[in-house]
Amino acid sequence: MRKLPIAVALVALALAPVRAQGPQPDWAKTEPEILQHFQALVKMDTADPPGGEKPAVDYLKQVLEQAGIPVQIFALEPNRPNLVARLKGNGKKRPILIMGHTDTVNIDPKKWVDHGPFSADRAGGFVYGRGTVDDKDNATAGLMVMLMLKRLAVPLDRDVIFLAEAGEEGTTRVGIGTMAEQHFDAIDAEYCLAEGGNVTRIGGEVKFSSIQTLEKIPRAVELVAHGVAGHGSVPLRTNPVARLSTAVGKVAAWKPPIRINETTGAYFKRLASISTPEQAERYKAILSPDPKVNDRADEWFLDNEPRHASMIRTSVSPNIITGGYRVNVIPSEATATLDVRLHPDDDPAKFLASLKAVVNDPNIEVKWAARDVRPGGTSRLTTDAFKVIEAETTKHYNTITLPTMSTGATDMAYLRAKGVQCYGIGPAMDVEDGPKGYGAHSDQERIIESELYRFVRFHYDVVADLARAR
Repeated sequence: MRKLPIAVALVALALAPVRAQGPQPDWAKTEPEILQHFQALVKMDTADPPGGEKPAVDYLKQVLEQAGIPVQIFALEPNRPNLVARLKGNGKKRPILIMGHTDTVNIDPKKWVDHGPFSADRAGGFVYGRGTVDDKDNATAGLMVMLMLKRLAVPLDRDVIFLAEAGEEGTTRVGIGTMAEQHFDAIDAEYCLAEGGNVTRIGGEVKFSSIQTLEKIPRAVELVAHGVAGHGSVPLRTNPVARLSTAVGKVAAWKPPIRINETTGAYFKRLASISTPEQAERYKAILSPDPKVNDRADEWFLDNEPRHASMIRTSVSPNIITGGYRVNVIPSEATATLDVRLHPDDDPAKFLASLKAVVNDPNIEVKWAARDVRPGGTSRLTTDAFKVIEAETTKHYNTITLPTMSTGATDMAYLRAKGVQCYGIGPAMDVEDGPKGYGAHSDQERIIESELYRFVRFHYDVVADLARAR
């Protein structure tokens, strides 16, 4: 390793996050307890729909109160409560909030062949069950952080707040909606840690860590084609189904403008630094101010890495088409519903105007459709929290940190809109698991048991570094 000049070395040392020293949990002895709480939560059917998080909240409440940690319950609906626990600090700094949602997506029982959806079975180094990676891993980690800080009597400069929330999987009004709109004082914080990131393993080896600092905003658009009803034996050029099909084709071929921001700029620069020369060239090219250069990279992304193509623009996916009710009748109306993920830098009104121009048909309405629209907001890369997350990522995973803009949605959007600096974190997962059907929202779901334990250790150190009294 090349030696740095003394002045440069001192500057680097000054800029590095300060690792606070303090008592550490005996993690080897703690692993059985982590597993116990994790399995207990996974075994509870809290699928949403229909939603029913109360058993999980009752369990967390009992464990926390037995440890001497005060708990508050907030519920818009009795069977769908939110839990807030707080460890008090000396008030020198604003609180840190750690979140995990207790609901999961629903399941198709026929697809869970080897291990039941609520079995929490251990097999081959994995723990199986719905919610193992979305999001009972974060809920368990948040619980363990609170328990360890309390048992070790760690002196705190800031309050540490744990929110176990309901309704993340599609019913935010009972969860983060209720907390952000009616009880924000109970969770108001400077920083927030929640789901949305993960550490990527390929072939069993860690390659990089994605930390979510920004997310796209989900919207829905309807295209409604109007025409004259008639007999199917006499084709009409005004046929709404035909007009709508043309419009959908135009929308599918449209490439909204590329927009690079602080997060995506840092993401592609850092990703290039760990990629093959051929891959690195594309990741650098997408950042080029020359449209010809970045368009070539964009085209490659659209064919080969569609997630990256979505990350750099507002995306539009036509997902539902309805029209007609019998084969021999030309309908008077047909509708297409588009899944729009708005780039945070895009103006909604200007985007809708651009979409209308793409459709370019006066007989087709282009309008916003009903959807749970989340607010916007971003998290900076210059905060103490992000620096600590980077430092702990290096310590625990020995890998690079990629700040990431999520193409999907998380509940952190509601908190960022109120000025909370939120960062999405998660355990290490094998990229091979997704295509095998073992990922989040898949027909089955599993987590690497050893990575659950490592994630809890990482989570604890991040919170302890940010909250411990200096």
